[in-house]
Amino acid sequence: MRILMAGASGFLGTRLVDRFTADGHQVTRLVRRPPRADDECQWNPSAAQLDPAVVARADAVVNLAGAGVGDRRWNDEYRKVIRSSRVDTTTTLAITIAGLPAEDRPRVLLNSSAVGWYGDTGDRAVEEDAPAGEGFLADVCRVWEAATRPAEDADVRVVRLRTGLPLDRAGGMLKPQLLPMRLGVSGKLGSGRQWWPCMSMADFLGASAFLLERDDVAGPVNMVGPVPVTNAEFTRELARQMHRPAFMPIPALALKVVLGGFSQEALSSSRVLPGALTRAGYRYQHPDLRSALQAALST
Repeated sequence: MRILMAGASGFLGTRLVDRFTADGHQVTRLVRRPPRADDECQWNPSAAQLDPAVVARADAVVNLAGAGVGDRRWNDEYRKVIRSSRVDTTTTLAITIAGLPAEDRPRVLLNSSAVGWYGDTGDRAVEEDAPAGEGFLADVCRVWEAATRPAEDADVRVVRLRTGLPLDRAGGMLKPQLLPMRLGVSGKLGSGRQWWPCMSMADFLGASAFLLERDDVAGPVNMVGPVPVTNAEFTRELARQMHRPAFMPIPALALKVVLGGFSQEALSSSRVLPGALTRAGYRYQHPDLRSALQAALST
């Protein structure tokens, strides 16, 4: 396929470009700066500027764009960045797709979202049919996903990737835990009873490639592993594999001081199940936390 990708330079995007290229697809990356290579095209989603001819050449559009939610302390200004970086890009892509003649539209839009859609689920397990929860990230996910509707209304298959916590030692939520664990000053976050929706990086990439090809799958898809784990279970398994102790729990109050508004999300519980992937027959390479962490730590 000819794939047009936004967010190709991010933590997940760079790995997905490599996966799609290895699978034989041709990937064109959308960039905000002047292009530096033949596989780049410039756009300005903040101003809703995107050449329709660029989209018309694509068989598929993949949008992973969005400012990192754990990269900085949350203040009012950064909350606006988190929201606009997702909604502006999605809106620009969806409206451009919808404005093309039917014969020129891409066949599919894979658009990033997040398990933050569900808010804090406590111990309640949820699948894709669960309503949006409460909280800042749930509100962001609600408008983020709604921004894909113009493409959906134009009869383009839209898949909303409600991504959890892909595991990779080079980034995401795993990387900042490795040094404290090596130093023996790590432990569970708060009570440790909150559920973490983890997934191996190999399965995130594999499921994305699977969804690109599966014409019968549309709507929200939970990009998480099939066996939910708590933060305490995650911490114990990480300590076991790194042969280090993990006896220094981080109090909730300390997280609030360090992380600010993001602390509420770090302590929230997301017991999310991959209902859509399971029903579609996706076969996990790393179906449990032990194998997912082994894969992450060995790369």
